[in-house]
Order: sequence, then structure tokens, then C-alpha cells
Amino acid sequence: MTKPGWIALAGALLLGGAAHSQVLPNLEGLWAARSIRAPVRGTLLIIERGGTTSADLAGFTVPVQKSGKSLRFELPDGQGSFRGRRSGNEIRGQWIQGRTVTAGARVSTPVTLRPDGPGRWRGEIVPLDDRTTFYLPVTKASDGRLATYLRNPERNQGRFIPVSRMEIDGETVRLLGTRRGAKEETVLSAGRLDAENDVIRLPIDGTSYDFARDRGAMSAFYPRGKAGERYAYRPPLAFTDGWPVSTLEKEGLDSAAITRLVQFLIDLPMDGLGAHQVHSVLIARHGKLVLEEYFHGAHRDEPHDLRSASKSWTAMLIGAAMQSGVPIRLDTRVYQTFLGSVPADLDPRKKAMTLEHLITMTAGFDCDDSGDRPGDEDPMQEQTGQPDWYKYSLAVPMAWSSGDRIVYCSMKPNLAGGMLEKIAGEPMPEMFDRLIGRPLKMSKYYLFLQPTGQAYGGGGHRFTSRDFLKWAQLMLNDGKWEGRQIFSRDWARKSGAPLRVLSPSSGQTYGYLWNSAAYDYQGRKIHAYFAGGNGGQISMGIPELGLAIVFTGGSYADPALFNAQRKYIPQMILPAVN
Repeated sequence: MTKPGWIALAGALLLGGAAHSQVLPNLEGLWAARSIRAPVRGTLLIIERGGTTSADLAGFTVPVQKSGKSLRFELPDGQGSFRGRRSGNEIRGQWIQGRTVTAGARVSTPVTLRPDGPGRWRGEIVPLDDRTTFYLPVTKASDGRLATYLRNPERNQGRFIPVSRMEIDGETVRLLGTRRGAKEETVLSAGRLDAENDVIRLPIDGTSYDFARDRGAMSAFYPRGKAGERYAYRPPLAFTDGWPVSTLEKEGLDSAAITRLVQFLIDLPMDGLGAHQVHSVLIARHGKLVLEEYFHGAHRDEPHDLRSASKSWTAMLIGAAMQSGVPIRLDTRVYQTFLGSVPADLDPRKKAMTLEHLITMTAGFDCDDSGDRPGDEDPMQEQTGQPDWYKYSLAVPMAWSSGDRIVYCSMKPNLAGGMLEKIAGEPMPEMFDRLIGRPLKMSKYYLFLQPTGQAYGGGGHRFTSRDFLKWAQLMLNDGKWEGRQIFSRDWARKSGAPLRVLSPSSGQTYGYLWNSAAYDYQGRKIHAYFAGGNGGQISMGIPELGLAIVFTGGSYADPALFNAQRKYIPQMILPAVN
């Protein structure tokens, strides 16, 4: 072969090799996947006709079971159920939504049906939006590899699926990371790149998600869009939800200082999984709403998962029930209430346990919510052998005598709620709606339900930020709202009192299912109490200043969840209060 022939052959080989070599696509940038499931919603009609009663909802027509003034019906395939009761001309009840991925359980929400002609009532079913969002921000690391992490604003699954980098091999895309306790990196998810449609399809927790590039200028991945904004203070809007509104300056807060706080939250860099995600901040002074700001796509009408802040919901409801005459007291015995007849061989320490031990976290059960104890929340909720969480909890062994020490454990307030429901003879969702929800003009909220259908007293309820702020304001009002005593002044004071030291390292104290702390303010210490939950949920009252503050957030299982109470409030809000 002549020399030109060799050259031609070499060129052909080189071209052929190049044709078959992988040209890596540019995957840098922000990718997002969203899954939205459609629960039953729409207009609910209850119709009495020809001696029968039926319900009409979303294409279903089902019979209604009646017993006196009570009504109930159920849709097929577990898509939802309703229970209600005639109250004057109205039917007031609860819509029980089928199990959602977002909440991980069934939830209930109040519904009112009003007359709509003879023998007919109409109301609206507004279910909890069942959506899941994942973000994958992909960047090129200094070693040339693709760095990334997984962010899930609803539940922060990225904390438990610790992705740190991405690999691509042909059409195969792998997410890699090191699981907690492991020494070596492993593949956490493997999927496929659809280069033609610019989509990465990845399985996460058994569900396939399509990730597309998120180029939107107002992407909810960022606090206020990719470019942020220069914030200018806007007074809150007035609605018919019971909140009078005012301005920062009129109520004695430095507008410039609060503007700096909001700008700081807007400018928070979203540069890693541990970046603090604040979803809302609200402030009320002298009983008037003066600041209302939202971030990361959160908004005024969106009920937020309050996690363990919902424990304070249980305390408020117990106090309201006492005020209304329900015969439950601090010294009411736990096992006597649940069992009626206490077995002779029952551990004497269990016999002596009271409601007060449960709501002060001093009940002596072997639990501390670390996940390692038999009474911890995760083992209780994940087991399937005993769907009745009250029975499960009562069987947990004792570790010490009640009252000897304070140990945080979610099954304790749940048992307290169970005691209330058993003594009152009324489900907690209906009781809350009647005693607190309606008087405080709360409507769009969702209560986390146990497998048995009872409201969970240990956490997971969802309220709008404006309604969440009412919790702290109700405490500041010594239990009174618009002239009505919801719970007693004594109950409010003891709930927020520093009865026990919960955390010696942080100085955090505890009352009746409310946390408390002392802050430095103008050369002295002032007392604050708050409902607090995982992710950065705070509804705080500071009596000496007439100040109520709410933060909600998505920093679940992340140290940043403490930033609001430990940094932003003492360092940025309190100095602004005159």
C-alpha cells in the first residue's frame, strides 16, 4: 500500500473512532422534577330525596348513612370519606382525604355545607395538594467531576438520600453518595438520559421522576427567583381572617432593620443541601399583623407542615376543652382513662402516670425520639403490627418513674390527645374546629391522622402561616380571642412557663407542650415561648414586647432549622423593636 493509502486508512480509523466515542452532554445547571397527584376535590352536595339521602361529589353518587343528626359516607377505593353533623341549618363535618404521599398518611380538614334548596346542602371539598418536588443542581467540581445534591422542599428526602455527585455513561445516569454510617460511596439511583428531549429519568424511593432543566427566572429553588430582588417593605393586606393589620413603624419596629432581615433572607445562597430554606416570616405587634413575607414559592393560602410544632396544638386543645367543661384534669390518670379497669399486675409507675406527666414530657416511658428506643416516633409509625398507636404506646416499658426527668418523646402528647378524646367523647378534629378553629376564623388546615383515623397529637398538622401566627397571639392574649376566652389565663401562663430545662446546652425550657427561652434585650433578659418543629417551624410569643413571630421553613433534619430562634430573632428582629 502506498503512503497516501496508509494516510487514508489512518484517517478513516480516526474518524470511525471519533464516531463511536462518547461526546458527553453538558448537564450543568438546575434540574427539577415534579409529581402532582390529583385527590378528589370539588362541590359536595348532600341530597335528601324520597326518604333516602345521598352524596354527590366529583362524579360519584353514594348513599349517606344517617344516625340522628350525624351523617357519613365513603367513596370507593379509599378516595375519601366524610363525617358530619347537622348544626342548625348547616352540616358541619370533616373531609377525610385518602392517604397522600406528601403527608404520608390520611388527613382531615373541616367542611361546612349550607342550604342549597329544599333537602339539599352544598359545600366545597378542598383537599391537601399532593405534590412532590425534587431539585438537582449540577455543577462541575474542581476535579472535573459533576457535583450535585438532591433537594426535596416538601420533606427534604435529600437528607436521607445523600447524593454528592453524578456520573454519565452513554445514556445511563447515576447518582452517587455515601450513606450514613458507610465508608464507601455507592450508587443511590441509576436512570436514563433522554438527550433528544433533554430529560433525565431517575427512580427515587421506588417512583420514577423526569428531571427537566429549570431555567425559570422565578424558580422556587431560590428564595425570590434566580436573580433575587431589592426588597421594599409592603404592609400586609387585610382579609376577613381576624387579623387587624398595621405597619412596622406604627407598632414600634424599625422598618429599616426589618427590611435588612427580609433582604438577608432573599439573598441566602442556595449553594448546598444545608442552605437555610425559609418559607415565610410574619410578625405581629400589639395584636396587629405588620409583616408577611414568603419565599421559595410558598404563599399566603398554602398550609405548611408544622411537624412537632403541632404538639402545641394538642396543648391548646386540652386547655380549650377544660375551659368548655370537659372533665379532664392535670392529675387524671393515664392508664385508668384508657383501660377503665387497671390490671392488678400493671407496673406501679404506669398506674401513677398522669396527664401532666405527658404534657410536660416527664412521663417515664422508654423513649426519646432518637429512633433507638421502643417508644420513639419513627419505630411506632413505621411498624405495622399494631395500627392503634395508643395501644402501642401504652405497652412501651418504663425507664424511670414519671416526674423524675424530662425527655422529649412524641408519643407522650399523642397519648394526651387520646385521653382528651376518650373523656370528651368527641373526635379531636371536630373539637378543635368547634373550640378553636371557628372562633379564630381558621379554615384551610389539615390534621395528620393515625392509622385508626384519630388526629395525631405528636405533630404533622398543616396550617397557613397567618393561622400559625394566631397560636402565639392567642397565648399573648392569655387565651382570649375577640372577647372569647378560648382557654384560661392560667393555662396560657403555665403552657409557656419554663417549668423544666429541656436542653441545658441551649437553655431551652419547657412548659405544657410549649418550648421557651430567654433572650437578651436592651441589657436585660426577656422570656419567649414558642411552638417549634423540624424544618424551622416557629410560632413565638414574647409577652414583654407584645410581639408574635412566625417562621416556616424546609430545612428538615438539618442544623439550619434552629437559625430562626437562635440567630434571626435575637440578632435581627429584637434589636428592631422599640
